[in-house]
Amino acid sequence: MSHQPVVIIGSGLAGYAVARELRKLNTEIPIIMLSADHGGFYSKPMLSNALATGKTPASILTSDAALMSSQLKITIRPFTRVKTIDQSGSSVLLENGESLSYSHLVLAVGADPIRLPLSGDAVEEVLSVNDLDDYHRFREALKDKKEIAILGAGLIGCEFANDLAIAGYQVHVIDISAHPLGRLLPEEAGKYLQDKLAAAGIRFHLKSKVQHIERVGSRYRLIFEEGQIIEADFVLSAVGLRPRTQLAETAGIYVNHGVVTNRYLQTENTNIFALGDCAEVEGKVLPFVMPISHAARALAATVSGTPTPVHYPPMPVFVKTPACPIVVSPPDPIVIGEWQIDANEDGVKALFQDMAGSLHGFALLGAATKEKNAITPQLLPILA
Repeated sequence: MSHQPVVIIGSGLAGYAVARELRKLNTEIPIIMLSADHGGFYSKPMLSNALATGKTPASILTSDAALMSSQLKITIRPFTRVKTIDQSGSSVLLENGESLSYSHLVLAVGADPIRLPLSGDAVEEVLSVNDLDDYHRFREALKDKKEIAILGAGLIGCEFANDLAIAGYQVHVIDISAHPLGRLLPEEAGKYLQDKLAAAGIRFHLKSKVQHIERVGSRYRLIFEEGQIIEADFVLSAVGLRPRTQLAETAGIYVNHGVVTNRYLQTENTNIFALGDCAEVEGKVLPFVMPISHAARALAATVSGTPTPVHYPPMPVFVKTPACPIVVSPPDPIVIGEWQIDANEDGVKALFQDMAGSLHGFALLGAATKEKNAITPQLLPILA
């Protein structure tokens, strides 16, 4: 094997998962991790319910870069940005002018928050939370605030809304969908969630689109396309993520919705890999924790000399909304089928079956979440 290092760009869950799995298989191969921020390790999913669990930004950080470097026996370079990738030379050029050669390059650069095309003098003051530094700014901005507006009723928007409501804030959630978690839940399940969150004090503004945000004294005025106006002390945007593909695209690496890879997490260049929120693996972009774990194990084996395709079994996702417990395994949008729904005041059990009766997804809310372990084995694998 080449004595050149494996270079990992990114120090989030994906980057560290690869480093850990690779180190389990090979204690000698040099590994360099390049981090655009402090390089410390923390659980990003924890950010959306840290208020309710009493976590401060400082306590969310599990280990700093120095400790991670010592534990994994890798080189971590915080506050280091890559300018370009030289595929032909198997090297990366850093913004400081330094060049690093690699035997294998791993892109684990994550995703960026989607920014809505809004007008108004307060647009730049709208915050998104995508990493620990963002969360620190978010917590600072919350001080002395009472009324919060959240743009987006997806998974992250609902989790933050429930977290803020538990902490005593007045919360507005705005979305163009007819119900919360519009991309994950069928309508009846979405309405059930909406009722539970509304009972917790959250006000929904659905089938609505914010067009303009302006500052009015110490507050913000949100003007909807439909003419409605609300005011809030703080505005959080949680309308989704877009895979970071600019670095790959500039280097001539094929990009579609994400950095395109095969089952081996390889791009068209067999020594350049991608995983996590930035990657599109066999046409699938899966911005969740479990796909990262499966991808990291497969990639580490491949880099260690045993080519291993990634397999995605059923991977249900727990939504952190204490007002309404939810576990969901969303069906692939290309599958033709329909939801079979059993609902009562205690919960909703929704099963998505294809025309042959095979189970491709489910949504379990309230008391129905107890059925997860019984139903999950019936699901077809996401990537066999």
